[in-house]
Amino acid sequence: QVQVAESGGGLVQAGGSLRLSCAASGIRFSFDAMGWYRQAPGKQRELVAIHLNRANINYADSVKGRFTISRDTARNTVTLQMNDLKSEDTAVYYCKGRFRGTDVWGQGTQVTVSS
Repeated sequence: QVQVAESGGGLVQAGGSLRLSCAASGIRFSFDAMGWYRQAPGKQRELVAIHLNRANINYADSVKGRFTISRDTARNTVTLQMNDLKSEDTAVYYCKGRFRGTDVWGQGTQVTVSS
């Protein structure tokens, strides 16, 4: 069974940094895309950043210039470097891998930014 699992969440003060990691297991192919989403309490899940290939990386406007997504296609790992964190970045962050239209979601990791 193909799975992805996140790690690296936690509590950080505003202005601080965190690095999230995601690794896949049970997979013998490379995902077409890997990305990060987040869901804050009472809000819908939203895209944070998605990496299709080196020339096709997209970020939510709210994180541009602060967050950086990196991906190792061969290893099916993806990281999210988050700098200058703000209280509005507080959410559960989910990793997602996509292969031929099928999405594989992780269970999420909590990021809490204190002001």
